[in-house]
Amino acid sequence: MRSKYTSLQITLHWLVFLLIASAYCAMELKGFFPRSYRPAINAIHVTCGLSVLVLMVLRLLVRIKYRAPAITPKPHPAITGISHLVHTIIYLMFIVLPILGFLTVYFKGHDWSVLGIPMPHAPELDEDRQFEVKELHELVANTGYFVIGIHAFAALFHHYIWKDNTLLRMMPGKKDRL
Repeated sequence: MRSKYTSLQITLHWLVFLLIASAYCAMELKGFFPRSYRPAINAIHVTCGLSVLVLMVLRLLVRIKYRAPAITPKPHPAITGISHLVHTIIYLMFIVLPILGFLTVYFKGHDWSVLGIPMPHAPELDEDRQFEVKELHELVANTGYFVIGIHAFAALFHHYIWKDNTLLRMMPGKKDRL
């Protein structure tokens, strides 16, 4: 039995982390840039968000194929249950969040593209739907701060307090030896 996630799972995890951090930073820091930079910053945000969607679906498929390695020493079943719940929330959140972001731009009703690829858009502006979806996108994104924080805190708590291998299973580095 493996004691670490596969190198593909580890790579996808940390790549998604970097893309999520970039998407959040683009929105949080855009106010520090001149207005003329806003289209580029928005493009970074959208590109990172849609990349997260693709990679999260891929992560989910890989996770189905390669189960999580065991935590040693084995935690209490309640801890395992909470862990599964938080991971389910993370997967759902970072699949739904980019879809909501996509719909926000879609309902603006004007031409747009990602990495030069034209994206579909509504035939005309639907301001009410665009506003509703944008509000939901922002609510989920703001909730993401707390969920990410809980996830990171738990990994550190496992490592430093319970002294199990939870954090080490997802760290890049030496290959798992069977």
